[in-house]
Amino acid sequence: MISLQNYINGTFVSAVSGQTIDNVDPSTGKVFSLIPRSEQADVDAAVTAAEAAFPSWSNLSVEKRSEVLIRLADLIKSNSEALAQAETLDNGKPISLSRAVDIPRAEANIRFFATGILHFASEAHPNTEYINYTLRKPIGVVGCISPWNLPLYLFTWKIAPALAAGNCVVAKPSEITPYTAYLFSKLCAEAGLPAGVLNIVHGYGPEAGEAIVQHNGIKAISFTGGTATGAHIASVVAPKFKKMSLELGGKNANIIFNDCDFDEALSTTVRTSFANQGQICLCGSRLYVQSGIYEKFKAALIEKVSRIVPGNPSEDKTKMGALVSEPHLNKVLSFVELAKQEGGTVICGGERVVLEGENAGGYFMQPTIIEGLNASCRTNQEEIFGPVITLQPFETEEEVQVLANSTKYGLAASIWTTNVTVAHRLAGNLQTGIVWVNCWLERDLRTPFGGVKQSGVGREGGWEALRFFTEAQNVCISIPKK
Repeated sequence: MISLQNYINGTFVSAVSGQTIDNVDPSTGKVFSLIPRSEQADVDAAVTAAEAAFPSWSNLSVEKRSEVLIRLADLIKSNSEALAQAETLDNGKPISLSRAVDIPRAEANIRFFATGILHFASEAHPNTEYINYTLRKPIGVVGCISPWNLPLYLFTWKIAPALAAGNCVVAKPSEITPYTAYLFSKLCAEAGLPAGVLNIVHGYGPEAGEAIVQHNGIKAISFTGGTATGAHIASVVAPKFKKMSLELGGKNANIIFNDCDFDEALSTTVRTSFANQGQICLCGSRLYVQSGIYEKFKAALIEKVSRIVPGNPSEDKTKMGALVSEPHLNKVLSFVELAKQEGGTVICGGERVVLEGENAGGYFMQPTIIEGLNASCRTNQEEIFGPVITLQPFETEEEVQVLANSTKYGLAASIWTTNVTVAHRLAGNLQTGIVWVNCWLERDLRTPFGGVKQSGVGREGGWEALRFFTEAQNVCISIPKK
């Protein structure tokens, strides 16, 4: 049994209460580690440590901060296999995905902001009477709360710009997938990150997470997770006039026109639908296919998807692993039943999968395709966050634009067409923060990331993240006349 610890003021400690939370391997259904059940006292200690560390860290030159973060990125790279194994054990995703995506991206996040801060510039506005210039100052102590679907990937996505900009951080990883955050804290100590600069507190959202959000010593909150939780955080943070960045749910449309590159659209659509068991906020869960190729595309899609067999995520050959938890699996399966009640037909998958041997108790499910639902039903309106997609034909660009924009979410969309005019026009008319054309999940870290409507508030990535984690101060100096 592995016992994880909080990382507070540069030391590894248990929760003040001594209580722990069981951490379950999704591929077996068995507890493999214990994590601290942190509460207000633990967060108070973390904030105190961060406040004490802030003056020296914020006044350290950007070059020195960059050097520490580069060392941390190097350590992630040299420990990549151990981190990948831990991510798969904790999350249930295929080891191939952890190796190819999650851990390399965590390293890239740290390295990008470690070097980006060296080039982060402010503005000056001179004229003949005075000169205005802008200072970008670190905020102070900030709170970063990350989700379970891409554990280290999204944990570092928040922490890296906060630290690079000179802030000190109190961070909480998901209690469902805490393992790589714990290993990351060990690498922070090895990299020489000063005590108190980063503090990692484990525990439940309504306890440790709520304490972070409520704490008056924390000046900004960056959160990725569900829309309902984001709404609660906003209700707490807004009256306190803290900065907040909320990356929330999605119900993304994948739009496929008659003139698409059929084979490329098909193979990428399978990935957009079922990568990480559909547990990526950017997955395309509503699939709209133009009527001219609808039947052909449906048949080809079913053939490909039916060959995806969930398996032991630690095996190299596995392409679909386990869902993250039993409650989440049950939620996803309940949406399949709801879809049937709403008049949908399951044309592929739809069932739980029971493996043999050590994985018999794991949380596996067939990739699922549902046809025959209208746009306004719950299955097409609510985020499922699992390996379930809906399939619907459309006739015209105008029709599919309405369909794609019909939900309360607006995170991402994909368009498949060889018509450049249609691609540009439709992309501009979609109510989303991100649009991919003839591709998916291509992420340049310099670009802004986030959604509109109930998919969130604010943007992460590139200069947007560094602006969020700093406060702008205008300085105006008079120029004496001769």
